[in-house]
Amino acid sequence: MTEPQSALLLRRQLAELNKNPVEGFSAGLIDDNDLYRWEVLIIGPPDTLYEGGVFKAHLTFPKDYPLRPPKMKFITEIWHPNVDKSGDVCISILHEPGEDKYGYEKPEERWLPIHTVETIMISVISMLADPNGDSPANVDAAKEWREDRNGDVELHFSGSPVEKQHGTTFLHIVQLLPRSRQY
Repeated sequence: MTEPQSALLLRRQLAELNKNPVEGFSAGLIDDNDLYRWEVLIIGPPDTLYEGGVFKAHLTFPKDYPLRPPKMKFITEIWHPNVDKSGDVCISILHEPGEDKYGYEKPEERWLPIHTVETIMISVISMLADPNGDSPANVDAAKEWREDRNGDVELHFSGSPVEKQHGTTFLHIVQLLPRSRQY
């Protein structure tokens, strides 16, 4: 039986990330037998409320990837305007392709089959640094963000159950991920 095109593509993307790691995150398979479920560790971007934090998330890819986007869910609890209270990430790049029935997003801002795990993760890291308060998944976090970007919000964010691991390097992050087979 031949492997689906989506599995071949995910295998290539995993191999590329293992060969050429990207600053700010690390990725691997949750289970070596399932290419459609990934675990990522994200280092909180510098000069943000998340600096020094290490955040675990899961990416779940549909069988028709890359025609449809994966779903992303933070496992580490995070207080962010674009992450709902259950951890689901809400950003344009992960929205189904096509027209936005609410008119908030242009089609080119939504999922396109040219996106990769790398482009998704770069977008998520950017989201951590610069939330979209116009279309929040967590209205309470968005309200706090808008009202006071540098004062009380920082205390609330840093007081959330995010474990700050100062001195964490990319190599430390790689060691925390499940070992994936080299493909």
